[in-house]
Amino acid sequence: MKQFNLFIIFMISMILSANAENQLTPDQIKAEVDRIKLTALDTFKEYLAIPNDGHMADDIAKLANWVENAFESRGFEVSRLAAPENPLLYAKRMVPGATKTMLVYLQADGQPVDLSAWYQPNPYGAVLRASDTNTWENGSWRDIPWDSLKGNINPDWRIYARSASDSKGPNTQFLMALDVLDNLGITTDFNLKVVIDTEEELSSPHLPQAVIDNRAELASDMLMIFDGPPHRSGGPTLSFGARGIAEITLQTFGAKVAQHSGHFGNYAPNPAFHMARILSSMKTADGVVSIPGFYKGVDISQEAQEILDAVPNNEAEMRAAMGFSIPDQVADSLEASIQYPSLNIRGLNSAWVGDQVRTIIPPLATAEIDVRLVKESDPVYLISIIKEHIEGLGYTIIDHEPTDMERAEQKRFVQLNYSISYPAFRTDFDSLAGNFAKSAMTHLNGSTPIMLRTMGGSIPISPFVDTLDIPALSVPTVNPDNNQHSPNENIRVGNFIDGIATIAAVLAERLE
Repeated sequence: MKQFNLFIIFMISMILSANAENQLTPDQIKAEVDRIKLTALDTFKEYLAIPNDGHMADDIAKLANWVENAFESRGFEVSRLAAPENPLLYAKRMVPGATKTMLVYLQADGQPVDLSAWYQPNPYGAVLRASDTNTWENGSWRDIPWDSLKGNINPDWRIYARSASDSKGPNTQFLMALDVLDNLGITTDFNLKVVIDTEEELSSPHLPQAVIDNRAELASDMLMIFDGPPHRSGGPTLSFGARGIAEITLQTFGAKVAQHSGHFGNYAPNPAFHMARILSSMKTADGVVSIPGFYKGVDISQEAQEILDAVPNNEAEMRAAMGFSIPDQVADSLEASIQYPSLNIRGLNSAWVGDQVRTIIPPLATAEIDVRLVKESDPVYLISIIKEHIEGLGYTIIDHEPTDMERAEQKRFVQLNYSISYPAFRTDFDSLAGNFAKSAMTHLNGSTPIMLRTMGGSIPISPFVDTLDIPALSVPTVNPDNNQHSPNENIRVGNFIDGIATIAAVLAERLE
């Protein structure tokens, strides 16, 4: 019996030893990242040069080819789960003997660009910049040669280009993290399946059905999302949820064509005033949605409140940096506020302004609204009560521009069209994905990461979570002040390099 016990102890020690040998140390990861960083930065520049506005199918086709080649060269089997104009790409690398599988979500498309608002002639041509103050005041940011990266790299330098952070940066970090493991002779002890979305900025219209159609192929044990900004401090972060999103377009109508404001002022109705009346009725002056039932179902428990309170926010400093002092009063903190659904005017248009202003009564007013959803939200219900609210103001809702016959009726029409892109998701901290990622990042950094119950943005993850019944979380690796979706998007060079190490540590973590 004693000999048997000694044999068991010996076998356990051998297994632990083998696992330890296959577990990269933080120093090994960081040293290899440092060795390949110039290759990584040049690869990033090459990738950034490919335009990726999801509305431009020809550009997306070139982008898809680049991504497919990048994964094929790293030993992945590549295919397409769905092939509309913007394909849904899929890459997998199976590990002999592995019993666990990690599914990874990456986004490859980007927002459109407004050339007039960028501080460079080509938003897809990466520009390296340095600054003494990290602000645009007095032209403090200056272009420096790309070859500066071959010398001593200042981690505060920034690379400016569309999708630098959202999300070609994380894409490239993931690819280079694979190279780090391969160069060090480490194989993941789990299978890797990667979905690369080229329609994320278009609300991923084909993703939900593609996940349903490929349920068996995508079967996995967890979903990791390498996307989004970390906590505003820039510290290592894990996000365990994201809000969903629905979009509404409202239009109000006056005369069929613009009318002279002198000849017809006080007579022809102005649709801009009707739109202003509708929009202002939806929120109080404190920014709280006044539509009854909008926050229905949201109840922050004591346990959840403790999670929110643990996030190290300096809100006074944050508000000062953004340039306002009085926040909306939906909740008593930023973290608590994003646990509730939100109603936002994301665009507003009627007639002309500035140098183009003219004395007319406009024929049309348009408002674009986004509704951010939380786990407790029912988007169909929220759309329905928004409709009821508008009808309660005396308007008739239609889903088309009013016909001449409808215009002859004694009614005030509001055209309302909406879409529900995807719901929210939220994963338990103690899930398989949560414990796995927390262990990996703690191993790399020597301390527990900041853990967010949910992030404010939206990513199309719920189709995976709901259809595949797996836990999901985000590992953000870019700088919080990256101007994503805006002109002059950028990524801090230090964040780009550190992000490779973060993803490598996650991929090197033992899952079996």
